[in-house]
Amino acid sequence: MTSDQRDGEVTRALDEVADAVRSVNGEELDAIADELVAARRIACYGGGREGLVLRGLVMRLFHAGLDAHYVGEMTCPAVGPGDLVVLSCGPGRISTVEALAGVAARDGARVLYLTAQPQEPPAERAQHVVTVRAQTMADDLPGGSASPAVLPMGSAYEIALFVLVDLITNRVRARRGESTEEMRSRHTNLE
Repeated sequence: MTSDQRDGEVTRALDEVADAVRSVNGEELDAIADELVAARRIACYGGGREGLVLRGLVMRLFHAGLDAHYVGEMTCPAVGPGDLVVLSCGPGRISTVEALAGVAARDGARVLYLTAQPQEPPAERAQHVVTVRAQTMADDLPGGSASPAVLPMGSAYEIALFVLVDLITNRVRARRGESTEEMRSRHTNLE
């Protein structure tokens, strides 16, 4: 691979991620931050690499002073009225995410659903659906995506999600009037 080919590939990959991040406008990010700040407790879940991103969101929300947890951890409390369950499922139709949306609905928690496939379950169970326009495994199939992406499978969605959750965290921090020093005071010293 020549350096021009590499540079072209890098540019295309960064463009895929940037386009996905830009697909969620500032008003939508504000609405997500408002939901997070209004919640009594927050429980987050995503499968695979999306789960890593949502764990990062939980950590930053904790740093911002919110009561945030990751589903499946022993310290995640029960959810109910006043709580928010944040689910990410780029390709849609993942049984664990569908089941968690059902539990949240049954027990009165609100659902914020992040996805690239808003027409797929469990979008119909969410009070707030955020569409991140990016390739996922649902598109990365023969006959799926119209133009081949540089990044494989759901990578563009996952990387864009990581950027988006930090942009959301910035808005949460601003709404709560949290300084960088206050956030840092909640960061672990056990590393």
